[in-house]
Amino acid sequence: MDEAQQMQALIFWGIPLVILLIIVLPQMIRILREYERGVIFRLGKLLGGKGPGLILLIPIVDRMVKVDLRVITIDVSKQEMMTRDNVPVSVDAVVYFRVLDPVAAIIKVENYLKATSLIAQTTLRSVIGQAELDELLAQREKINQRLQEIIDKHTEPWGIKVTTVEVKDVVLPDSMKRAMAGQA
Repeated sequence: MDEAQQMQALIFWGIPLVILLIIVLPQMIRILREYERGVIFRLGKLLGGKGPGLILLIPIVDRMVKVDLRVITIDVSKQEMMTRDNVPVSVDAVVYFRVLDPVAAIIKVENYLKATSLIAQTTLRSVIGQAELDELLAQREKINQRLQEIIDKHTEPWGIKVTTVEVKDVVLPDSMKRAMAGQA
């Protein structure tokens, strides 16, 4: 083979190979940080969780879903409800949780963030509806603990651990505030 044929072979095979590597290589390599895990699926079948560090995927065949293991906060929007003693209140809360099992969080529930948020909302309504106004105002720690236990019990099968639930604000109607001020 003379030099011209070698150059033609290099151009014919080399350039497409380089272009292919430039396109395929970024799809093959993923780097996960210390606080991330990847749940890998090969043709739809679960391979398991991987990470942190360098992850090699087969393009088109493998799909990876990243899961953040840091503490996540969800702001539970203001819920208007009645207490057990028929006092209307508006209550909002914050839920702190983290993913302990990334595979379960991806496999067992469609969207663990949304599901945890909705469970927190319904649990907040339920617990506040069972409490009296005096208990709600004076024993907030007890209510926070009860909320945490109930939410954690529901999210545990999904690989999620609820670390803290805090009732942020309890708003009474203005008429109730005036009546309480008048009594005092």
